[in-house]
Amino acid sequence: MRDAPAVAAPDAATGVILVVDDNELNRDLLSRRLRRDGHTVVVAEHGRAALDALARRPFDLVLLDIMMPELTGYEVLEILKQDDALRHVPVVMITATTDDDSIVRCLALGAEDHLPKPFNPAILRARVGSSLAKKRLHDAEQRHARSLERELEIGREIQRGFLPDALPDAAGWELRAHFRPARQVAGDFYDAFELPEGRIALVLADVCGKGVGAALFMALFRSLLRALAEPEFAAAGSVADGVLATVRGTNDYIARTHGRANMFATAFFGVLDPAHGTLDYVNAGHELPVVLGVESRVRARLVPTGPALGLMPGLAFAAATETLAPGETLFAFTDGVVDARDAGEDAYGEERLMATLEEGGDADALLARIDAALDAHAAGAPAFDDVAMLAVRRRP
Repeated sequence: MRDAPAVAAPDAATGVILVVDDNELNRDLLSRRLRRDGHTVVVAEHGRAALDALARRPFDLVLLDIMMPELTGYEVLEILKQDDALRHVPVVMITATTDDDSIVRCLALGAEDHLPKPFNPAILRARVGSSLAKKRLHDAEQRHARSLERELEIGREIQRGFLPDALPDAAGWELRAHFRPARQVAGDFYDAFELPEGRIALVLADVCGKGVGAALFMALFRSLLRALAEPEFAAAGSVADGVLATVRGTNDYIARTHGRANMFATAFFGVLDPAHGTLDYVNAGHELPVVLGVESRVRARLVPTGPALGLMPGLAFAAATETLAPGETLFAFTDGVVDARDAGEDAYGEERLMATLEEGGDADALLARIDAALDAHAAGAPAFDDVAMLAVRRRP
């Protein structure tokens, strides 16, 4: 094998081309014509030499003879198309035969086109030009995809910053959370933060939709709830009043300011008094949180006390109160838990979830067991939806 001198391609219509043919006259003829059109040419006298060349440097196009010693063109083509790093390189088969079966076989193996012998300069130029144009388009698409992937990764890192680095620590209590996005960015979120007089705000929410749009509104909902909670509680006459004012303020701002986006979120927003175990909350159209009794049986479900947030201004919400006794656990979750699917589209479902919850354990063990159960159920199937879970246990 011998390499042509490196020549800078003069424009985007030219490329680096590998010519593979065991006939020296054919190699020379093709090389001269390709160089005349401004291409950089590397030649290989058989299939193994071609694979070595492809391993050493990138090519924009391969012109590949079919009938060669050591490895036939069919074998080389099959190897290329099974290699993730090389399968995108277009291959034009050089055929000395007009046998339709041979041409069909090449195309079935992944060849871009075929070039009959003897070489017609016009046909050669057309085949090469068309293949290079497709390669350029593929390369541009890959660059764009990598750019988007990088932007999404940046978005994911930013979104992680909206989740609390650590949950509040209250004597006699276990607060634990688990979050698993289905994609790079998510619409689900959880939060927990301290309020005056030792109280702790608990949030679990699910913004409608998926992807970047849901992630942007996730940040907005989370920030509003945090920003409004402290001043609203400072002015409120009771904890329930503070919960309601925070929820109403968030709902009205989203609906009035971003109503055209038609974005909303189901949310559970509660405020825990660790000293007494009382939990004042609003369930805004969210999945029903579970209260597990001291024997890990489901004691209560916290039903919705209002609609989802952001649908329209002035919606009516009500506050409710629950008390967690020593040994009891509050478990809140987004619908990604019960909607988790296996390869056959069978959902994990509430029945399985309730059975897993009743196996008992502390907050860490509870979340770990559910996460493992979701993995076992999916059995490798792609994540169907985001998953967020919050467990709050009052120690016995």
